[in-house]
Amino acid sequence: MMIWLWLGAIVVFGVVEALTAGLVSIWFVAGSVAALAAAIAQMSQTIQVMVFLAVSAIALAATRPLIRKFLRRRAEPTNLDRVLGEVARVTETVDNRNSTGAVYVDGKTWTARSADGTVIPAGEEVCIEKMEGVKLFVKLCEKAEVKK
Repeated sequence: MMIWLWLGAIVVFGVVEALTAGLVSIWFVAGSVAALAAAIAQMSQTIQVMVFLAVSAIALAATRPLIRKFLRRRAEPTNLDRVLGEVARVTETVDNRNSTGAVYVDGKTWTARSADGTVIPAGEEVCIEKMEGVKLFVKLCEKAEVKK
């Protein structure tokens, strides 16, 4: 009976691993294989569960730091990131309520929204606070912030 349980656990954990993008249950597959070996050796159910837990924990502890190192993706700055903190010129009145607004910065026109909700008329200089998708969130610049 326990042999079928451990075979089922191997299949279930394997399928879960195959369906996820990250490593989630591969350690439990290793623990289930070890517990299956214990079941085949006719060890008690308590020992089988202890083998499963021990092997799963050891596999997790041994491989997780190594796998994290290989899966860690460095955030590569894009050309879009360089507009953050820059000064832009409003080319279309920025009005969050009417979903309008555009700014010109770094040779491109961007859709813009006000970071604090104020209406910013065309022609004003604004500082770019953040970016969400293709929208820039801007606020009126203090005179000291404007780069010349």
